[in-house]
Amino acid sequence: MSTAAALESGLVGAITLTVAHQVCQQSFRDAPHMEVLGERAIAKSMSALGMSPSTEEKLYPAALAGDLVANATYYSMVHMAGPKAAPACGAVLGLVAGIGAVTLPGPMGLGTKPSAQTPTTEVLTVGLYLLGGVAAGLAYKYLASNGN
Repeated sequence: MSTAAALESGLVGAITLTVAHQVCQQSFRDAPHMEVLGERAIAKSMSALGMSPSTEEKLYPAALAGDLVANATYYSMVHMAGPKAAPACGAVLGLVAGIGAVTLPGPMGLGTKPSAQTPTTEVLTVGLYLLGGVAAGLAYKYLASNGN
C-alpha cells in the first residue's frame, strides 16, 4: 500500500475524532475539551521559548490544526498491521491514545480537567480516540481493497 493510503486513512481517523469531539461537546455536559489541552501546550511552549502566548482566538485554530496533523500522523500507523488487521490495529492505537489523553496531561503540567474531570469525561475521552482509531483502520482496509 502507498504512503498516501496510510496518510488518507489517518486523516479519516483524525477528522472522525474531531467531528465526534465537537458533537460530544454539544451533547454532553461532561464532554472532554481536548482543544484546551492543545491551547495550553502551545502557550506553554511559546512561554518556554520566551514568546508571549497568543490570544485564545489564535490559539484555538492552531491547536485544532496541530491536533489534526498529529492525530492523522498517529492514526496513519494502522497501515503497519496490513489491511485485514487495520481495524483492530486502529482500535489499539485509539485505546492507547485515549488512555494517554486521560493520564498524561496532569504530569505534563497541562491540567487534568479537560480530559479527566469526571469518570464520564474519562470514558468519553477514551471512546473518542478509540472511534478515531477504528475509523482509520476501516478506511485503510477499504482503501487497500480498492487498490489505493
